Amino acid sequence: MCALPSPRAQRPPACTRTSKNSCALLASRYNGSCSNDFGRLLASNLKILRNIILKDDTEFIKVWSKTSKSLISYESGRIYFDNYRCCYSSLLPEPELLYELPRTPKTEKIEDALLCQCPLENVLPNASEQKSCLLTLTANNWLYLLSADTGETLQRVYLSSRFKFRSLGWDSSQETFYVKSVQCKQTALERQAGVDNNILMRVAAFQVFPLQLVGMLEINKKVFGKTAVDVLLSQGVLAVSHSSKLVRLYSFEYIVNEFRTEELILGQQCELNNARGIVGDAPYGVPVNICIYECPPVLFEMTYFENGVQIGGHPWHYIYTPNHKRHRGTHHVCSITDGALAKNGVQDMKCDSLEVDWIFFHPDDSGRIIHAGPSTINILKIMAETGCDWKYEIITDFSITAARDSNQASQVIVTSSGRTVKRRFQMLDDDPAQERVSQMLSVI
Repeated sequence: MCALPSPRAQRPPACTRTSKNSCALLASRYNGSCSNDFGRLLASNLKILRNIILKDDTEFIKVWSKTSKSLISYESGRIYFDNYRCCYSSLLPEPELLYELPRTPKTEKIEDALLCQCPLENVLPNASEQKSCLLTLTANNWLYLLSADTGETLQRVYLSSRFKFRSLGWDSSQETFYVKSVQCKQTALERQAGVDNNILMRVAAFQVFPLQLVGMLEINKKVFGKTAVDVLLSQGVLAVSHSSKLVRLYSFEYIVNEFRTEELILGQQCELNNARGIVGDAPYGVPVNICIYECPPVLFEMTYFENGVQIGGHPWHYIYTPNHKRHRGTHHVCSITDGALAKNGVQDMKCDSLEVDWIFFHPDDSGRIIHAGPSTINILKIMAETGCDWKYEIITDFSITAARDSNQASQVIVTSSGRTVKRRFQMLDDDPAQERVSQMLSVI
């Protein structure tokens, strides 16, 4: 016979705790008196962290330091130095070296990198593919798949001996990524011969876990327009930017289905474009197997004044500045369905500063919008208008304002006759003497 526990013995929900003392919260969590709900547990942990950081008598002790002449990167508990050559774990009380790759000449240095973390619901054939790995792109066009814990080379792919590849990016995070070459410029011999080079750049798309090639394509100005200057892949959309401040979006799935001539497999023999070799090996590399001979259907196009076009939110909206001088400094939030401007959709942060404000969709996929200026951060939400499901408005969820004494300042000067004069002047919102958003963000 099984006896049920009394109501007093059951685990209390997180919302019944009223103590704000961090020690009490930690002791309660250690004893198991915490909610099973992930959201409440995360909120409780963040409350503990906030109490410790914002406590007036909290002292921070320096436990470790390291300098680097190159960019320092952090990703999922790992700190990378010297162009991803050295990796330290930050999960221990003091950072510990995980691995250090051998030094290489500048012609083989790492240009860009992405950290790949395998989803737990997928079971892969090789145990090594189930662990986190680091994708690196080197200056000599090699794509390396390294173990994130040891730096061991798991796989490598040679891209091209003709085009210089320089950057990596996620198409769909932890699923598909792309490698983009630099812009192909007309050579002196081509210029003398009067030959037009219409190839802007090459883009290769791959799947991860396991590493598989989707395809290599060329961006041809004859197809996408002579003013095309840059491309990127994001969420299955190929975005082409033009020098005329125009952006056009195309379906990458449609491009692959319609224009892929042959499916290529890394490490296998291939004969394509009058050349034979092993896909992914030097000097053959990865040939072009997506030949776009006509312009795909345009999903969306928009002209803008500056800062490009951003797409996001729930439901889908886009942010841009209309292509006219009178709209300088404003940001318009419109529905991607019909282009209608949302109610309160013109965001204008009137500020006197040298630096412009910036606006973007929150990276946590919540659909919120962050509008940040030198002294204020506005967190905005897209909401349906009352009684009208197809019209939307922008409302302010909350705002954060930097501490300011006054926008007026005075300067004391002494004239030639010895008279003291106070001259008042207007301080800029991003004056170095004032608390600014960048300082607030560094604290957060």
